[in-house]
Amino acid sequence: MAENDARARIIDGKAFAAGLVERVTAASASLKTDHGVIPGLAVVIVGEDPASQIYVRNKGERTREAGMRSDTHRLPETTTQAELLALIADLNADDGIHGILVQLPLPAGIDSTVVLDAIDPDKDVDGFHVVNAGRLAVGLPGMVPCTPLGSVMLLKDALGDLSGLNAVIVGRSNIVGKPMAQLLLAQNCTVTIAHSRSHDLPAICREADILVAAVGRPEMIKGDWIKPGATIIDVGINRVPSADPVKAAEGKTRVVGDVAFAQAAAVAGAITPVPGGVGPMTIACLLANTYVAACRANSVTPVSLDA
Repeated sequence: MAENDARARIIDGKAFAAGLVERVTAASASLKTDHGVIPGLAVVIVGEDPASQIYVRNKGERTREAGMRSDTHRLPETTTQAELLALIADLNADDGIHGILVQLPLPAGIDSTVVLDAIDPDKDVDGFHVVNAGRLAVGLPGMVPCTPLGSVMLLKDALGDLSGLNAVIVGRSNIVGKPMAQLLLAQNCTVTIAHSRSHDLPAICREADILVAAVGRPEMIKGDWIKPGATIIDVGINRVPSADPVKAAEGKTRVVGDVAFAQAAAVAGAITPVPGGVGPMTIACLLANTYVAACRANSVTPVSLDA
């Protein structure tokens, strides 16, 4: 079945993210007017990785467009771990910086775990610090990883109350799978985390009212793995050869998710596309986290950013 024949409703993450950014921008303007506080985000990049350079430039542009302070620290490939940790210590102490993001991957010789753990948990707008993972696990306020946070926003917008639904997450990473499970538990879902060692993965997926694909394997989840009417959140971003043989021979690529979209969309009730689904939500939630961090640092109650 062709994609434009699919019966599933397409969850437009790009449109939802644009609305969230508008709300964050308005909230940040009010924070400045009412309290004299401008949310500040510092992004640190080490080395010349081309993809990372693009991501960092985009984050800076979006941060400034939202009326926030945007600082980018570009460090050479030769930067030592000690030098990077010294910069993070300075940013931790800077009252005008409310969010710190270290762009991954880091060059060989720098331990990313040590670096991320050096960030003040209250400024950890990526939500990767072990303290924030613990806060999420026990239901305390903290910074939540952006991709899972955005995914749950899309689910609540698409379905409303998630209480009682069976959710299956394929993938158990600290960045997506595990925090996604915690967020869905907080929404009163019944949650299963499946992974490469799970027995009969297709059968597990067929039980899901909500299926979150975050495994990093292109189009692994097929249409016959999907429960009719299920809602699918495809977190995967995979580059594969172009579907056009001529373009593929020229080295052209296309981006696909972890779900075989056309097959799944013929069965599902709603589905996020790739691109244009979860991806745009990540930077929107980064801005939202920066706003919330600025409020908390100044003892201001954040306004609701719900749609």
